[in-house]
Amino acid sequence: MLPRRCALLVLTLALVLGACAALTLGREFPSPTRETIRVGTTAKADLLRLFGEPTQVGIDDGDPTWTWLYVRRTTDQELTKQLTVRFDPGGAVKSYSFTSNFPQDMARLR
Repeated sequence: MLPRRCALLVLTLALVLGACAALTLGREFPSPTRETIRVGTTAKADLLRLFGEPTQVGIDDGDPTWTWLYVRRTTDQELTKQLTVRFDPGGAVKSYSFTSNFPQDMARLR
């Protein structure tokens, strides 16, 4: 009986450690280009169509903001990308920022 319990404990520990090593937060979304988002023109409905529901919403210096965040962590790397959009009172994009360390974004944005 004891060897069976030890085997079960080892298996449970391996599953827990494996789950900690691989982690995904948020939903993957397409990386924006300069043509994707236009300040003063692109509206909330456009962003919902392009990127889906935001991961977070908030306020930045009095302006409504939406944020999309995606994190993919494995045992040997952590890839992240974040898009934050500020809106004017009419609901159009006032400003935005995009950061990423995904290899394709790093190559395109350097």
